[in-house]
Amino acid sequence: SLINSVCHTCFKRQEKLHRCGQCKFAHYCDRTCQKDAWLNHKNECSAIKRYAKVPNENIRLAARIMWRVEREGTGLTEGCLVSVDDLQNHVEHFGEEEQKALRVDVNTFLEYWPPQNQQFSTQYISHIFGVINCNGFTLSDQRGLQAVGVGVFPNLGLVNHDCWPNCTVIFNNGNHEAVKSMFHTQMRWEINGALKTTHKPPLTVVGVQFKHMSPHLIQTTIEWSRFDCNNEALPEGLKDDLFLGVKDDPKPSQEVVKEMIQLSKDTLEKIDKARSEGLYHEVVKLCRECLQKQEPVFADTNLYTLRMLSIVSEVLSYLQAFEEAADYAKRMVDGYMKLYHHNNAQLGMAVMRAGLTNWHAGNIEVGHGMICKAYAILLVTHGPSHPITKDLEAMRVQTEMELRMFRQNEFMYYKMREAALSNQPMQVMAEPSREPAPALFHKKQ
Repeated sequence: SLINSVCHTCFKRQEKLHRCGQCKFAHYCDRTCQKDAWLNHKNECSAIKRYAKVPNENIRLAARIMWRVEREGTGLTEGCLVSVDDLQNHVEHFGEEEQKALRVDVNTFLEYWPPQNQQFSTQYISHIFGVINCNGFTLSDQRGLQAVGVGVFPNLGLVNHDCWPNCTVIFNNGNHEAVKSMFHTQMRWEINGALKTTHKPPLTVVGVQFKHMSPHLIQTTIEWSRFDCNNEALPEGLKDDLFLGVKDDPKPSQEVVKEMIQLSKDTLEKIDKARSEGLYHEVVKLCRECLQKQEPVFADTNLYTLRMLSIVSEVLSYLQAFEEAADYAKRMVDGYMKLYHHNNAQLGMAVMRAGLTNWHAGNIEVGHGMICKAYAILLVTHGPSHPITKDLEAMRVQTEMELRMFRQNEFMYYKMREAALSNQPMQVMAEPSREPAPALFHKKQ
């Protein structure tokens, strides 16, 4: 879990964070972030302390929404176009399993909710959980690399889903490190256009992120979230590639495809278990074996193959086997580029990771090219002021300098790189001396 490694205000990841002394759950960068969070954390702090454990993220989010309703009412606040009460919950469309999970959440919430606070009806609590299920947005850490929680933002509930969207939504955490108030910008959502159009179409965002998801889970999530999704609007050929891309020549039978899907699912379960136990070499072995078996059956856009490529490149990078990781990362990016819109934030992050892997592997030309491509994508999706875009700009400048050095003197570049990686002073031949060479031979006396 990333709960203990990210600031609960700005989502910045760092090793040393200050922990709340009361609930022992919330973590912050400094006093500034703690002060900014106090309005929302005050009630949560005492509730966690009374409950004696930390409930899941949906329970905590529902409670935060209730405390805000208790504090500000259910009417529209400044800047809000729609209230939480007006958002769709689709509880009436829940199946038997969903209804069962909802009842468990409601009962857990009632145990967690402080008795001294305003009491809400079971129907209203169910509505809030339905709103979270249908309108929740996943929040990532400040660098956009890993999910850290979920949030509900009423205005964004008005933006429709599209598998090929015309804009992207980015959460700007603001500048919480600035001491002077004039530089202390607040959190805000930014909707950035992904397409250049001459007219003003309705805004659409992708409501389901396909990365790391199985084809079945994607379809289930679209149905569960009740998106009005028209798959016919997808570019020609994308639908089949997205859900279950298989080889064309020769095309495998349905039985072979079914068996390979089951094998991939079983392998993913084994990988999750090995990762949880820290057996990273076992993870690499499982991925290699599965990819080898998938090769004659699945196309390079199949999500099970992409999932394996993503995992093995990430784990190999962790094990510092960068050259092999770079090969897998390139295959992963090639698949994503056929599935995602060219200005998709997830594609930009995947290209950035592949670029970093190639850079660490010493493939400076490939690494620099990928970092430049990722920077161009994230300039559109995240904007120039986002922390990850600024990091990419610094990487782009650094790799450009290294590439120039590489082209001028390849030997010297690798010498400097080797010295930097080993944290040792660079060893090169001494400069020629101007003094005459000592006599090697002497006349016989």
